[in-house]
Amino acid sequence: MTPTLVRHHTYAASSAPVDPGTRARDWAAIQERVLAPLHEAVFDRLEVGAGTRMLSLGCGSGLALLAAASRGARVTGVDTDRERLALARERLGSAGRAEDSGTWAEGSGGRARDTEPARRARLVEGPPSAAATTGAPPYNLLTAFHPIGCAAGDSEGLAPALAEAVPLAVRGATVVLTGWGPPERCATAPVLRVAARLAEPARPARPGGWRPALRDDLEEVAARAGLKPDGSGRVSCPFAYADVDSAVRGLLSTGLFDAAERATGRSRVEKEVAEALLPHRRPDGTVWMPNVFRYLVCVTR
Repeated sequence: MTPTLVRHHTYAASSAPVDPGTRARDWAAIQERVLAPLHEAVFDRLEVGAGTRMLSLGCGSGLALLAAASRGARVTGVDTDRERLALARERLGSAGRAEDSGTWAEGSGGRARDTEPARRARLVEGPPSAAATTGAPPYNLLTAFHPIGCAAGDSEGLAPALAEAVPLAVRGATVVLTGWGPPERCATAPVLRVAARLAEPARPARPGGWRPALRDDLEEVAARAGLKPDGSGRVSCPFAYADVDSAVRGLLSTGLFDAAERATGRSRVEKEVAEALLPHRRPDGTVWMPNVFRYLVCVTR
């Protein structure tokens, strides 16, 4: 299983502006791996393996793709973030490359003995519809591992993405949606409230902000996308960091604090997030926040 405790990283001064490449590296090196238990639990339940043809919506820097490909699955990841896709390309090897369209990047004719994850992966920049490939087998698993349920309106883009992706899958394909668990089970919830509070001046111009996860968030998305729920589960995903600085960098890489940064500046956001993390700091300096995430398994009609 992928380790979830993030080792210490050395960065430039935290008050300096962070470019998209640096933030993407923060995501890949610090934050993305805290969701590894969620990926593994879903793949175990669905018995992901050589017969799986997975399309991952919002694949980020490719950690879930790598986990599925290592089990023998053929995987395609789509994302609109070029920087994260570049890191996914590095993770998966030269055969995983960002492209607008094209054929499977399998190598060696796609023979069964080619089991390297890089030979099982394809990365596509753009919306889910860009993953359509003439002659490629249709997908039988769609995943959306970017959790919803911690910001108002954060599910609005998921239903349209699913509407584009479902036609690329076989009838009766499995679809997995993921979200935050109830706030009383998520120690990170008070830290996320910092983002909502600091973003308050900007909210009239750009609605949104932290809100408690609701029990039926995932079911509502599934209903809008015309999916049939077929089971659910909860997974413990502790947010573990080597120190407060790493925790701040990881959390800010999620994009959940962007509105707060626009409203008050990065330095203030870093300062207040660091203060909110202090109750979760252990005597050895590490930061530990237990959280529960939920996933919903659906099937296409």
